[in-house]
Amino acid sequence: MSVELPEPVAAYFAADKIDGEAVARCFTEDAVVRDEGRTHEGAAAIRRWKDETSAAISYISEPLAVDERDGSIIVTAHVTGSFPGSPVDLRYFFTLRGDRIAALAVIP
Repeated sequence: MSVELPEPVAAYFAADKIDGEAVARCFTEDAVVRDEGRTHEGAAAIRRWKDETSAAISYISEPLAVDERDGSIIVTAHVTGSFPGSPVDLRYFFTLRGDRIAALAVIP
């Protein structure tokens, strides 16, 4: 099943398959990511977050559904990989600013 995502969100999921630098380019310079109880602020911290996550585990995220609520784009994705509890469906809450992501929260 193919889900039609807003361009900045589609760019994020495509970059997530590449590396931290590609992911960081999807975000504003002052963006904030919240994932696994940690907060990562700014493009450099977001790049490190992605690089560290990819070094620790391998995974694939497949968007299943998209919704818009209260100014957020909410994507439900099926995530499989080398982590405890795999597979899992996660919700990604994106806040966009222009053609970039200003905030992302990943919630189980």
